[in-house]
Amino acid sequence: MLRFDNIVFGPIHSRRLGSSLGINLLPEHGKLCNFDCIYCECGWNRDGRGDRTMPAASDVAKALEAKLSECSAQGVKIDSITFSGHGEPTLNPDFPEIISETLRLRDVFYPQAKVSVLSNATTVCRKEIFEALCKVDNPIMKLDASTMDGVKIVNRPAGHYDIEEIIAGLEQFGGNFILQTMFLASPAFETSAETNLKGWMDIVRRLRPREVMVYTLDRETPEKDLVKFTEDRMREAVKPLVDEGFMIQIRG
Repeated sequence: MLRFDNIVFGPIHSRRLGSSLGINLLPEHGKLCNFDCIYCECGWNRDGRGDRTMPAASDVAKALEAKLSECSAQGVKIDSITFSGHGEPTLNPDFPEIISETLRLRDVFYPQAKVSVLSNATTVCRKEIFEALCKVDNPIMKLDASTMDGVKIVNRPAGHYDIEEIIAGLEQFGGNFILQTMFLASPAFETSAETNLKGWMDIVRRLRPREVMVYTLDRETPEKDLVKFTEDRMREAVKPLVDEGFMIQIRG
């Protein structure tokens, strides 16, 4: 499974964000997430418990400044500075401070680059997290299923999770965010099944995000027997939303 051995890694080519410089706010040698998604490229949570240490804001700033300086000097293209890594980035207690420092450094070295956060949206109702997410260019919030049954199958959340609370939290953005959804099929769940797809599209209509990122499996997954969608299959599934004027990015 994929592992990020440094706080700052890449840049790598991202299907959705172009040349992406990654930032891992979670343990370098472990995984820390309140989801345990069946498709996670970092594997199951139980297999990543060897390290629980998260970098402090000062560590992130030091590593990011060094990397941005190096990339700038070498003329390396960076389209996005992206928070991803070994789990849910907003779980780092210094997340708001780290976002502020990242924006400052971005403006110094790569003012044209976007700052993106890939999040499962579970902390969006926390005031300090929401305010930090509102500062970045691309708050990219995950919603893979429209029902609690679907979430339990695909995302396997730990602790309290209420999909209506998450949707209400996302409504705070007033549409100024990006919704990302993994399209897949498993023995117990299929994104494009009529009930699942209709429920998801109704949520999209309710939230009216400025963009929807629809993507599918790209790397090895911890759960076996998962089926990747083709771009044509995803395009057919989301056609009603496209016809209604939603901006939908499809990546196979």
